Amino acid sequence: MIRSWALSILLAAGASAASAADLTVVFVNPENFRDAAYSRSFPSERDREEVMRDVQQHLQRLADRHLGPGDALRIEVLDIDLAGGFSPLRRAGPEVRILTDVTWPRMELRYELSCDGQVIASGRERISDMNYLLMARRSSSSDRFIYERAMLDDWFARRIVAAKEHG
Repeated sequence: MIRSWALSILLAAGASAASAADLTVVFVNPENFRDAAYSRSFPSERDREEVMRDVQQHLQRLADRHLGPGDALRIEVLDIDLAGGFSPLRRAGPEVRILTDVTWPRMELRYELSCDGQVIASGRERISDMNYLLMARRSSSSDRFIYERAMLDDWFARRIVAAKEHG
């Protein structure tokens, strides 16, 4: 747990140093995340770190694009449940992530957006994309983060960008 928390801080610090956007992302108890590994149902710490890195990097890109001087965003990732799931009946061979209409991507987040030190939006949300299989996605078929990325894009636009515009 301490190592994961340290990784969260290092990811946030590294991203902040390379970016103008003031973003802090903290992964709270990642060992308890529902489904945070791309290729196995029982993830190792390294598997979770790979998913957390992708979440961190994508949120940083969104922050770089949409946050300006004086804006600060803190996001605590409380749970991750990637799109699809693994069959509990499969016993031999590599595990295969199966996408169905009931295994949509989900995350639970707590966030606070401030502008010039004044909080303009905050909350705790369970975000999801129940229509993830219906949407045409323009990306490589090898993109393992495609559905979660689209879900985060939508959430960021609805909560963070909208709050800045109406702030």
